[in-house]
Amino acid sequence: MSIQKNLNNLKSKLPEHVTLVAVSKTKPISDLMEAYNAGQRIFGENKIQEMVDKHEDMPDDVKWHMIGHVQRNKVKHMAAFVSLIHGVDNLKLLKEINKQAKKHDRIIDCLLQIKIASEDSKFGMSPDEASEILQSNAFSELQHIKVIGVMGMATFTNDMNQIENEFKLLKTTFDNLKEVQTANCKLQIISMGMSGDYELAIDCGSNMIRVGSSIFGERNYSKQ
Repeated sequence: MSIQKNLNNLKSKLPEHVTLVAVSKTKPISDLMEAYNAGQRIFGENKIQEMVDKHEDMPDDVKWHMIGHVQRNKVKHMAAFVSLIHGVDNLKLLKEINKQAKKHDRIIDCLLQIKIASEDSKFGMSPDEASEILQSNAFSELQHIKVIGVMGMATFTNDMNQIENEFKLLKTTFDNLKEVQTANCKLQIISMGMSGDYELAIDCGSNMIRVGSSIFGERNYSKQ
């Protein structure tokens, strides 16, 4: 099927409250434009430089989500335009995002990445660490970021029971953290679920899914 048909098919299955992030990493502009012309406006990239390059070539109304691991020294390259940063996993990164956002007179929306997977290779903070950050004086001083939700990546496994438990952990974490409401923290988003497990993620409370291969086809690893 074409990208347009894949996209329309996927959107027809999604509840109205679920936001679709089209994961476009390694894909050419022509593929993104096919999705754009089919109505998709939110695209997710995992490498900042690739996102910067695509931002320059794509229409201005595209919303760019940074979904990969973020190195602090590269935040400056996307601070002028990024719409949402999914993978914020420590206070130092929040401070850097705040610093760079201030230079552009912006408030950048962020999600706290919670480590819900059993794999050591996955990034993220514990629920307790997230709670400590949100209630800290250092966080309250950050006026150019807003934490609007949480993000998590499940273990890469075929054990759907394990994945379900990890998704439920993120939903519980979201519910607990939601009690912390400050000027720069208004939790609304639970970003979890990808091509292989987004239906389960939605059942467990996700309202933002990150889908790539079900829209664009398999990733071209030679471009990684």
